[in-house]
Amino acid sequence: MIEFKRLKLSQKEDYEKNLFACPGRSCEYAFANMYLWGRQETAFFSDCVGFFSHFHGKSIYPYPVGTGDRRAVLEAVIEDARERGIPCRITSMTKAESEELESWFPGKFCFRTDRDGFDYVYAINDLADLRGRKFQKKRNHVHRFWAEHPEAVCVPLGPDNLEQAREMVEDWYRQRLAEDPHGEYLLEQVAMKRAFQHFKALGMEGLMLVEDGQVLAMTMGSRLSRDTIDVHFEKAREDADGAYAAINCEFARYLREKYPEVKFLNREDDMGLEGLRKAKLSYQPHHLEEKYWACLLENLNGDTCAEDALD
Repeated sequence: MIEFKRLKLSQKEDYEKNLFACPGRSCEYAFANMYLWGRQETAFFSDCVGFFSHFHGKSIYPYPVGTGDRRAVLEAVIEDARERGIPCRITSMTKAESEELESWFPGKFCFRTDRDGFDYVYAINDLADLRGRKFQKKRNHVHRFWAEHPEAVCVPLGPDNLEQAREMVEDWYRQRLAEDPHGEYLLEQVAMKRAFQHFKALGMEGLMLVEDGQVLAMTMGSRLSRDTIDVHFEKAREDADGAYAAINCEFARYLREKYPEVKFLNREDDMGLEGLRKAKLSYQPHHLEEKYWACLLENLNGDTCAEDALD
């Protein structure tokens, strides 16, 4: 079997050398997401990285990245699944990669799109400037925030104020967990704690909106590719009307000025939640980063491409 292991902070440079050599990737490939969330494991090959992970109780193999022999990695992955006695599910593929997989293993896999996992990718200029009629409502939200909080200031996250941001975030989670103790916040809360703990080592960028010493909103992201930053976390006080729209806009402006080469912000997926999908679409994405799943047909025991094998 392949010896998959959790990524270490010391492997960030080696990992991103392989990641950044590829075309734009979906959010789950960001080093920070690999390090912060769940049971994500990797194996380094020659100029390639293979992956083993778990999603909703299923073992999965995200598509390998790098400029090396990905076909050889996939062959090793197929054999690894057989040795583990689990279905071979290949995930997080682009359309081109699903076609590549089919060309290398014709008729061996069945495929489906993963619409709930599509990433929303925005032109950084759109989010920074909010120009045109299509952004009128967003501009109104931002204007309302600054009208009600004229003394608020934008403060980059750093060693001197991480604790202040962390306290605001902990208050946010306490309120949500009190309302819904069985909600989906616990895993995210753990991931955010680790993000604060390893902020610098993860290459994080962040911003706060602060008024009279109180944090009204905060956001945090990291590099996903040479021209894209992945926005991992965004929290705002509910009593600060327009704070989410304002921190979104200000973070885009901050990143554009600091990193002129960055053209896009990936604001990740909507998890199939109707309200979240509507909100993400309302910001007029430049494009959606499509994702596809595949399952080795030999694992289906003669069935059709069953949803229970791919979902």
